[in-house]
Amino acid sequence: MSFEDWIFSIHLLFAATLVGGLVMSWIVVVALRSVDRADETLGLNRVAGVGAVCIALGLLGTIAIGLWVAVLRTEFHPWDGWVIGAIVLWVVATAAVLQSFVEYRKSGAKARQLVASHAPGPNTELVALNRTTTGLLLRALASAAVVLIVIDMIYKPGA
Repeated sequence: MSFEDWIFSIHLLFAATLVGGLVMSWIVVVALRSVDRADETLGLNRVAGVGAVCIALGLLGTIAIGLWVAVLRTEFHPWDGWVIGAIVLWVVATAAVLQSFVEYRKSGAKARQLVASHAPGPNTELVALNRTTTGLLLRALASAAVVLIVIDMIYKPGA
């Protein structure tokens, strides 16, 4: 196996980490929609933290190693249309998922506030924060952008 093949394998590993983190985050997002208690929200937020780390590592690794692959491989160039398209989609995915993290952190902060005030029972404001439409739409946008990146990477339109 050549050095280029190893770098490409690492790129794929980061891509799998990104997709796995997104899947984990979707499980948490769906589970949060039925949670109305602070302790349950905090428990799911701990799981979401693992997914967020996987997403962040995946995003950073895929862009860094992906550009390296585009430079190393003689048949690819960083200015190829499909590479530029992937970079644009990566920026969209990154911006959307980071903003969705901000939206979902609000429910964690409210849950900590409720626990600190010894009111961990059902709370309508916490339910609304757990069911954030903005966070859901941003996560969906990020996920759609990642799916489009994968399609772009497989088919390499214009290459």
